Amino acid sequence: MLPSLMRALRTAGAAVLCLAAASAAEAEPWPSRNITLVLPFAAGSGTDTTTRLISQHLSQALGVGIVIENKAGANGMIAATYVARSAPDGYTLLVTTNTTHSANPFLLKNLTYDPVKDFTPIARTGDLPFMLVVHPDVPAKTVAELVAYGKANPGKLSYASGSSSAIVSGATFAHNAGLDLLHVPYKSSPPALNDVMGGRVSMMFVDILTGLPHVQGNALRALAVTTKDRTPLIPSLPSMQEAGVPDFDISSWQGYFGPAGMPKEIVVRLNAEIRKIVEKPEIKAQLATLGMDAFSGTPEELGTFVNEQLVLWEKLIKDAGIEKQ
Repeated sequence: MLPSLMRALRTAGAAVLCLAAASAAEAEPWPSRNITLVLPFAAGSGTDTTTRLISQHLSQALGVGIVIENKAGANGMIAATYVARSAPDGYTLLVTTNTTHSANPFLLKNLTYDPVKDFTPIARTGDLPFMLVVHPDVPAKTVAELVAYGKANPGKLSYASGSSSAIVSGATFAHNAGLDLLHVPYKSSPPALNDVMGGRVSMMFVDILTGLPHVQGNALRALAVTTKDRTPLIPSLPSMQEAGVPDFDISSWQGYFGPAGMPKEIVVRLNAEIRKIVEKPEIKAQLATLGMDAFSGTPEELGTFVNEQLVLWEKLIKDAGIEKQ
């Protein structure tokens, strides 16, 4: 047989093998291996803790392992960009909040992803209300006392942040109450909270899950929640508006996303399983103890919600006078 003919046959054979392998891969049922959930915040944050609880049940429902990968930093941009550039095969998903998908487009100049075009909405899982906490040495037991102290001591109070909700809440508080506050940013909430408890920063707006144990242990003092009305998660705490700060209504939401272009059948399966989990009364109750108001909806509802939240957060950030960094 001529050498040129042999080479042609080998090339054709290799092509057939590649096509066969591709066909086998396409025919492979989903999921057939571990799924990675990428989080934009560090371990111990509210998003991390609630996701770990939900992922235990999701793993059982799908019959594969769930790997949690924390990629904190750059206000969530690192994690969001990583998932946006991943294969849309249902094996790499983003569990995120309004930080990456509502606020970052108006906080960061060089955003490396588009929260709408680069992602496939899968399911919303609920809201994570925030609360204002202060170090016990701060001479204020109410928001009104904190405002009075801040006005009498301009520049003396500082606030930590580990997420966009914390950044915008702090800036909104300073703007609406007429205070001069120093902003101290962190990669995530746990290290920020450590510095508040250590007395290196005066206060912080933090999700209830992360902050409440320290309030209960008297390492921090809680003054109010950031939602318009009181939350049933901590009914004893007034809202910021109730406490005297006008036009204050900020809440963090949480949801699952995949890269753009995910197959519809995978999105439908994931949405169905996640909704079953968060709508179970016993799991909703568990999530409530973690500071999360759990509920869900369709992928289409999440997509519409993201667009609405972009409008809302643009206004919040503009009204608070925050400039892009």
